[in-house]
Amino acid sequence: MTFGARLHAAMAERGQFCVGIDPHAGLLLDWGLADDVAGLERFALTVVDAVAPYVSVVKPQSAFYERFGSRGIAVLERVVAESRAAGALVLLDVKRGDIGSTSQAYADAYLDQSSPLAVDAITASPFLGFGSLSPMVDTARKHDAGVFVLALTSNKEGPEIQHATTQDGSTVAQRMLEHLRGLNDGAAPLGSFGAVVGATIGDVGQDFDFNGPILAPGYGAQGGTSEDLRRIFGSATGVVLGSSSREILRLGPDRDAMTDAARRANDELATALA
Repeated sequence: MTFGARLHAAMAERGQFCVGIDPHAGLLLDWGLADDVAGLERFALTVVDAVAPYVSVVKPQSAFYERFGSRGIAVLERVVAESRAAGALVLLDVKRGDIGSTSQAYADAYLDQSSPLAVDAITASPFLGFGSLSPMVDTARKHDAGVFVLALTSNKEGPEIQHATTQDGSTVAQRMLEHLRGLNDGAAPLGSFGAVVGATIGDVGQDFDFNGPILAPGYGAQGGTSEDLRRIFGSATGVVLGSSSREILRLGPDRDAMTDAARRANDELATALA
């Protein structure tokens, strides 16, 4: 099955909530853990145990593992393996973006399923030109993986690039979505190439019907609500993944509390986005 087909099935079975597994130093300390590899491992695997059997997608942020070097990457490999074993798809938040052989190397690292860091999908930055992502797109197609491309992010610096206009008068963000529409053309039940669009971006009047999934970070503790998702995405709400990390992680190390919160978020999104 393609990534798009797997994600479509997972959202139908498990809902549209994505949990970020982001071991911030502050969260480790809040949990009473040391800011070291042992604390990282305890934190990350506790979250996996609490949410991966119940949500469609988990999203580890690679940087919080990379900062511990090779031992942190080893923990990330366990997070990926144990999340997938629990039935969750893994979207690795790496935001890679480069050209040529370097772009291909990133693709091989994360999307070739023979790699020890292979995941279901990654995030990628297209701002060296959408064509720079071609090695990732081609490798994703070859291995039935997915790529989520940054389009409209919630950070205050984003509009400088994303709202800039091109020669034909469209915004850079619009062009990114148009490229995704082309990649997903004819895919059923859902394309494998998605967009990252912040849940708190406000009214942009953008058409998000590009036959691909939408990752909406900022849902929950960062201020994004289910009403925001309906308003921003309109008829595309059925393919939106509302994503949150701290909303769930702050409840740890209580596994039951994290599980209950993830289930409530799934129920809220199911009701709001139906």
